[in-house]
Amino acid sequence: MENGEVCMGEKTPAALNFHTRRVVAVLRGPGGEKLERPVEIRTHPITGRSCRITFSRKEEKESGTETLPPPPPEASASADCPFCPGRLAESTPCLDPRLDAGDRLRRGRSVLFPNLFPYASHSAVSLFDERHFTEIGTAPLSSYLDSLANCRHYLQLVKRMDPEAVFMAITQNHLPSAGGSLLHPHLQVHADTVAANHHRFYTGAADAYHRNTGRLLFSDYMEHERSDGSRWIGTSGDWGWMAAFAPEGFYEIWGILPGRFSLTDVSDAELEQLARGILSAQRFFRSLCRNGYNLGILSSESSASRLELRAVLTVRSNYAPWVRNDHTGFEVMLGDMATFVPPEETAGQAKPWFGDL
Repeated sequence: MENGEVCMGEKTPAALNFHTRRVVAVLRGPGGEKLERPVEIRTHPITGRSCRITFSRKEEKESGTETLPPPPPEASASADCPFCPGRLAESTPCLDPRLDAGDRLRRGRSVLFPNLFPYASHSAVSLFDERHFTEIGTAPLSSYLDSLANCRHYLQLVKRMDPEAVFMAITQNHLPSAGGSLLHPHLQVHADTVAANHHRFYTGAADAYHRNTGRLLFSDYMEHERSDGSRWIGTSGDWGWMAAFAPEGFYEIWGILPGRFSLTDVSDAELEQLARGILSAQRFFRSLCRNGYNLGILSSESSASRLELRAVLTVRSNYAPWVRNDHTGFEVMLGDMATFVPPEETAGQAKPWFGDL
């Protein structure tokens, strides 16, 4: 081994390897004193991708996170928002008549319509309600449940019209720092015949794992994390929530629904459980004075798929002046996420916000 390197491991189920290595950078301080700076390198048992926990970076001052930033200047500029009442009908497109669902889908106060700038052959936007701006962690549960149910209904209609569009996803970009182009809160929903990279990888990994072991990949992963406990956060109904072992984003949280494979046939109860988990994670992020985040849920709707449903949530850089981007040259050019918070610490901090589920 290299100087200063320590190898560690965890007891795991067959075919899942939770691998951790520690290297130590040795340097001299300004006064000549010897300093040791450990870096933990984790390889995710599912993705095979590594991340680096750079503990010493916690000493850096991160601008814009001392308090929750104020609402963005556009928070009150609803007059020009195409998603706000009064402009919605004239500014947003109508659904494909072949779906036989009218111009738009409505569930409670949620409205769904096609994405004017699509990412896939079937691409839509699902609004939560009429509010132009909602701070992270403050949305009512009903708004998420209605919006998620609208997404499910849309995907059901697409599946009936285009059975080959089996690669489906629901995503959210909250605030421009997370990639959102409009402040008005919304989910994005996609279905395509062509797999995205994550669809292709996770579907293949889940299918291969089932062939080799006869078991389900995400179920085994979740049971390991529940048994280990160090990254386990809690449950909302059948959904299990945990901090990602080798995060690819800051404060990354996973929610897994074991034994469930399709976004088109989840029940209202399971959607409500998911919504509770999403809002709990948002409240945790808000407690860290973070205001932007991403959400993603994907499925491969083939009847032979063994890819279980998983929600991933991660904090993004704050939307505020002079805030540092969350991706540096290390992530962009080397491909390893470099974060400074161990997932075990993330889980410990997040647990109180999931306590009422």
